[in-house]
Amino acid sequence: MSVESVQQPAPRSNAGRSRAARERVLESALNAFASNGYSGSSLAGIAARAGLTTAGLLHHYASKEDLLLAVLVERDRLDGERFHLRDLVGLEALDHLVQLVQWNASRQGLIQAFTVLMGESTADDHPARSWFQNRYPRRRANLAAALQAGIDTGEIRGDVDCRAVAAEVLAMMDGLQVQWVLDPEHIDMPAIFADYVDRLRRTLRP
Repeated sequence: MSVESVQQPAPRSNAGRSRAARERVLESALNAFASNGYSGSSLAGIAARAGLTTAGLLHHYASKEDLLLAVLVERDRLDGERFHLRDLVGLEALDHLVQLVQWNASRQGLIQAFTVLMGESTADDHPARSWFQNRYPRRRANLAAALQAGIDTGEIRGDVDCRAVAAEVLAMMDGLQVQWVLDPEHIDMPAIFADYVDRLRRTLRP
């Protein structure tokens, strides 16, 4: 076989290189935010871990705030691809959330970063505050709609306050995440949440 006949790998396109760089930056930012929070992470440090200069990072994300929001949006995108609640009716939505918690338990770094940022966002001037404020009403509404659909089919009692139950379920999920991040050896997040949902299902049935 001649040298000329050996196929060489095609050079990566500019779009491919840019996409790969953005993915490295997101992963680097995720790790930094998980370890140091938003305020304790520097663009220079995030860029260095991604193999870029600060200027190179800013070519992909115009500011540290843009990078933070990109990390949060990516987290929701990954969850949404696997565990969206659209078109789910009644108790199957709760079963879907059990699967989500099981999936989250395999992504400790991502969940740790999310938990750290959520805690920081309670400060009035935190750049993620409005994102978290907008996220919760949307999540509550999606779950409440699924539960209401269960009432309509007769699977769930007619006197159930779907909005209140949705708020309770999300509080349980996020509260468990905090405890799990702090003490993963003693908090079995998937098992505890699955047991909670099992008990909740019994209270919701007619």
